Order: sequence, then structure tokens, then C-alpha cells
Amino acid sequence: MSTLPLFDLAGRTAVVTGCNTGLGRAMALGLAQAGADIVGINRSDPGDLAAAVAALGRRYVDLNADLGADLSDRGGATDLMAAAAAAVDGRIDVLVNNAGIIRRQAAIDFSEADWDEVMAVNLGAVFRLSQAAAQRFVTQGSGGRIVNVASMLSFQGGVRVPSYTASKSGVLGLTRALANEWAPLGINVNAIAPGYMSTNNTAALREDAQRNEAILARIPAGRWGDPQDLTGAIVFLASDAARYVHGHTLAVDGGWLAR
Repeated sequence: MSTLPLFDLAGRTAVVTGCNTGLGRAMALGLAQAGADIVGINRSDPGDLAAAVAALGRRYVDLNADLGADLSDRGGATDLMAAAAAAVDGRIDVLVNNAGIIRRQAAIDFSEADWDEVMAVNLGAVFRLSQAAAQRFVTQGSGGRIVNVASMLSFQGGVRVPSYTASKSGVLGLTRALANEWAPLGINVNAIAPGYMSTNNTAALREDAQRNEAILARIPAGRWGDPQDLTGAIVFLASDAARYVHGHTLAVDGGWLAR
């Protein structure tokens, strides 16, 4: 008996935040390849993503939102989830909390504004969107999947990124807490922790020969990750193949944490 149907997302709709570029874009396309329609929540234009999803035979709807403002209170998250459902015939099956920001500064000089903004987007918005999605899943009576995007800094301290580290550590803990409460409701809450990926956010690190060499020396796989390396993980956690997986944070890191 084939196990492939377990990974089939045909007929399902996934909401993906921050899918206009980088990791979010790759995950949205991976979900579409598995059969899901996509609703993107972005602060900037998603470019050719709609055309790329359409080329896979799936629908793409974009909801432009300032995540730092609209999701700073639960009403904004509830409104966005309602708008997402309304755009795709009233049903949501998967939420991917990918949108995030980072601010770099020595902790001793770190500003309150940078702390608050990062925490609001990276952790506050994750909770509020997850809460709004869970309420919709319960109303639908269908269960659902929530996949949060954590980080290597969910496990490590990092340097010069105190609010980012705190927020991503919080995402790991929140993933576990929500799984504890919502697993009995048929809602799977899990997370992906990407390793060092080749994206716009890491361009400066990759262009710094010394830092690049040090990072590659620590990665057993010997290379930077590609956004497409997240495709298998996101499809797995969004599908029936992961129906008994709750509260887990899956590192996709080339072996970084194993060192």
C-alpha cells in the first residue's frame, strides 16, 4: 500500500505569512506542489509567486498586511484569518507562521523599540494568528495544522540578537504549550527550525569570507541550506503523514545542532 496519499494536500488551503520571498516563498510553493491552495499574508508585494502557484494548478490569494501593526492585537489576527477564509470558500486547513524580523545590536545598547517590535512580530503575532486559526478549526470541526518557524536560536543564544533569540526561544516553547492544549481538538502544532540558509537575510554573512568559512566548518553537510530544503519538512508537518506528531520542532540544519 502506497504511503504517498498521506502527503497529499489536494483540496486543502494553507495560510502562509511572509511568503513573498526566501523561506516563506519556498514553503508556499512546496505546499502548492503537494496540492494546497495558498493564502499569503505579506507586508510587501509577492512578485511572481501568484503566477508560480498558478503554474502548479493551485490558487493563490494575497492579503497585504503590516504584521507589526495589524497583528499587535488579537482583533487584527482574527480579521486576517476571516479574510483568508473568505477568499477561499470559507475553509482554512493549515497555518504557517513564517513572518519574522531581526534587529542586530549589542545587548547592552539594545533599544526598547527594537525589542518590542521583534517580539510583537516574531512571537505575539504567532500566538494571535495561531489562536485565530485554532478557533476557526474548531468551528469547522475539521482539526487543522499549525506550523511555526523557529530557528537555531531557539536552541542557542546567539550574539547581538537578544530580542530575536528570545522570540525564537519563545516560539519553541509556545509550540509545545499549544500542542498540549490543542492536540485533543485534532489540531497539530509543530515547528521547523531552519539552519543557516542562503537567503537575503544571510547575504552579509555569506559575503564575509571569514564568517562564511567558520559557519561552513560547523555544518556537517558542508553547505548553506537552500530554501527548497524546507519543502519536505513543511509538506510532512502540514499533511496526514504527521497526524500523530504534536509539539515537535524539526531542525532542518544540515546537522548544525549535532556538532
